[in-house]
Amino acid sequence: QPCIHHGTNRCFMTSQNHGFAVDAASFPDNWESLFTNANDNTNEGLVHSTLPYFSVQFHPEHTAGPQDLECLFDVFLNIVKEYKNGKKPLIKNALKEKLSYVPKYPRLKDVPKKVLILGSGGLSIGQAGEFDYSGSQAIKALQEENIQTVLINPNIATVQTSKGLADKVYFLPLVPEYVEEVIKAERPGGVLLTFGGQTGLNCGVELDRAGVFTKYGVQVLGTPIQSIIDTEDRKIFSEKVNSIGEKVAPSCAVYSVEKALDAAEILGYPVLARAAFALGGLGSGFANNKDELVSLATQALAHSNQLIIDKSLK
Repeated sequence: QPCIHHGTNRCFMTSQNHGFAVDAASFPDNWESLFTNANDNTNEGLVHSTLPYFSVQFHPEHTAGPQDLECLFDVFLNIVKEYKNGKKPLIKNALKEKLSYVPKYPRLKDVPKKVLILGSGGLSIGQAGEFDYSGSQAIKALQEENIQTVLINPNIATVQTSKGLADKVYFLPLVPEYVEEVIKAERPGGVLLTFGGQTGLNCGVELDRAGVFTKYGVQVLGTPIQSIIDTEDRKIFSEKVNSIGEKVAPSCAVYSVEKALDAAEILGYPVLARAAFALGGLGSGFANNKDELVSLATQALAHSNQLIIDKSLK
């Protein structure tokens, strides 16, 4: 359930299993709402104005969302330590400080009047269905904001290419050359790259590296280019996960079959080979010996310039 924190007005995803709610209007003096359910506006937590007491109506230990609330336990323990040392900080302020967030990327000053969407690129019926659905919802959301939509999609058998959905549809391959021509003709103010699957992501990264978006003044909306690169580049992603203290299998990023074999010797068989920026996991799989790894790596490097070799956890 989405819950709004009153101190920061941020929304957090929470895990719940209860069927009741506390009436915020019945709070005694010096108690106030800490969280409110964004769906039904029921109370999801309360906090004391001066004393170090607070409670929530969900399971913060479950870490339900990308920005989970397990940190509430840290706030509580820090307050206990502060009181033990003779200090009496306001827990309401400590919670606000912990849950505050300063975005790395500034909000849009000018909302674009026209947005280009790189659509789901499946070439057969039933392929890339999740991107077709999410792309259709993106088009509807933009239209609700009176933003003109231009869609590029090579697949006629999709919902998002249906008549009357997008304002304009180009049935073209999702390759940089064609997309640049559409940008040149349509002059959109923004572009969405995350609704065309791996093909759309790869195309967006190439366009950005070629300076096309800067050349035509197109803002990348939603997921930033660098975040796409950080998640698609297996080596960078592994480093990012390590940087936040999460446990990951030992791995090596390689760029040739020979280096893949060297990495496997260091890690020990069996290994998991994963290609970066690859469609449908092409060339990825488990290898129990040299011969299997040579076969996998040869296939993977035909579709991608990077292969990561992980120690298998099977």
